[in-house]
Amino acid sequence: MSKNVEKHLQLSVSLPSGSKKRSRKSRSSKSKESEHTQKPAEIETPQIPAQVVAPEYDVEEAQQVVFKPNEGPQTTFLSSSEREVLYGGAAGGGKSYAMLADPLHGLNDPNFSGLLVRHTTEELRELIQKSQELYPRAVPGIKWSERKSQWVSPKGGRLWMSYLDKDTDVTRYQGQAFNWIGFDELTQWPTPYAWDYMRSRLRSAHSRDLGLYMRATTNPGGAGHAWVKKMFIDPAPAGKAFWATDIESSKTITYPKGHSKEGQPLFKRRFIPASLFDNPYLAEEGDYEAMLLSLPEHQRKQLLEGNWDINEGAAFPEFDRNTHVIEHFEVPDSWVRFRACDYGYGSYTGVLWFTVAPDEQLIVYRELYVSKVIASDLADMILEAEARDGGMRYGVLDSSLWHNRGDTGPSLAEQMNQKGCRWRPSDRSRGSRIAGKNEIHRRLKVDEFTEKPMLVFMNNCVNTIAQIPSIPLDKKNPEDVDTKAEDHLYDALRYGIMTRPRSSIWDYNPAKQRTGFQASDATFGY
Repeated sequence: MSKNVEKHLQLSVSLPSGSKKRSRKSRSSKSKESEHTQKPAEIETPQIPAQVVAPEYDVEEAQQVVFKPNEGPQTTFLSSSEREVLYGGAAGGGKSYAMLADPLHGLNDPNFSGLLVRHTTEELRELIQKSQELYPRAVPGIKWSERKSQWVSPKGGRLWMSYLDKDTDVTRYQGQAFNWIGFDELTQWPTPYAWDYMRSRLRSAHSRDLGLYMRATTNPGGAGHAWVKKMFIDPAPAGKAFWATDIESSKTITYPKGHSKEGQPLFKRRFIPASLFDNPYLAEEGDYEAMLLSLPEHQRKQLLEGNWDINEGAAFPEFDRNTHVIEHFEVPDSWVRFRACDYGYGSYTGVLWFTVAPDEQLIVYRELYVSKVIASDLADMILEAEARDGGMRYGVLDSSLWHNRGDTGPSLAEQMNQKGCRWRPSDRSRGSRIAGKNEIHRRLKVDEFTEKPMLVFMNNCVNTIAQIPSIPLDKKNPEDVDTKAEDHLYDALRYGIMTRPRSSIWDYNPAKQRTGFQASDATFGY
């Protein structure tokens, strides 16, 4: 274990040799003084002296361990080496104390420059008060400057504590450089703008040994739930490091064309989940757990279970990643396969591939999610993806793509059919949207006899797995989803499900399936 990691995992005050030790329980990040059981006094302005200096401890008092993380997620977080790490999930996991402890590894380096932010000044006061409980004991001689909102260690390391209420607040940090940047309660920021901008302030001009780190804590829910989920939760299983991806395209972020490292991934991210039950002190009391159990269902799943697939107003609250997401496997050649597509050039095109298991369970085994792709090129991409699939029983496409284009040529559907990527129109009859949504609900429900749902998704369908549980209800028509939301993969799912696929192949003979586009098949293509 490196020296830096050791410092992360236990912070204590230095003692002269031979000093007497008082026997008492070490203070913990998850003690009864947790942020969840004790609130700071209500004050209108930060009541912080101009300078806070470590007090004169007697020898016995000074020997006490100031901060010792609990084994498990908190220890993992404090020893993480990835560039960007998110810690948290459920409430009660000791997030705030972990965030305060993380920059302490660098404060004794004169080149260290850190920044810890909250969304508002009111929330910042609480964080500052907690730092006053920890820092003077962990770093003897450290001083607080109220005017600069800054901690300064005796060796020169500095940590600013500030707020970022609006996107424009980031301009306060133009021209500044930090080794370490922390965002406490990340989902309180409605957009990723502040996070992305502050990444540009992450650089080290004097010491490469310190490393460059961005750290965040949060619970599910809040204004920024969707983008945080896309950035940290959806790309990889919890606890596993992954190369950073673009939250719009889900593609790995790489060095640009012309760079000496062209095509190589830039840096890694990681999500480290924690829950109340990782906090033995708070969990043993039982009161906080009881409070969380009393919350409405969606809040209980977020704050007690740390469930990121639940959001207030979500159209499909029954979706559970542990139940509806399965490991990828090779689909047997004998199983029926088909596809469905919701096309959009200016926004996104969503294509889903389905197979039907012998027990009639519907499995989504592949996805394609692209933007600004013309219909003929999309056909090529689909056919390339299906090259090893064997026979495709049918494809269902948004029926609006059969609209006659007059003198300009064949419709978009006809263009794809002519390439051999064959389709039939989706059901867009009156009431089909509601019927499709209800059918998804039915298939997501876990059967009480088989103890499994009739619709699951392979784990390689990352965009679908992210979109389905996040899509909101239409506030004006709660029987339908909000069509202004990102719903392209949902529509493809609905089109596919409403074809009412069956596992039986007795009515299907690939040998009799015609190839190419037939003029007489202007509607179906086959």
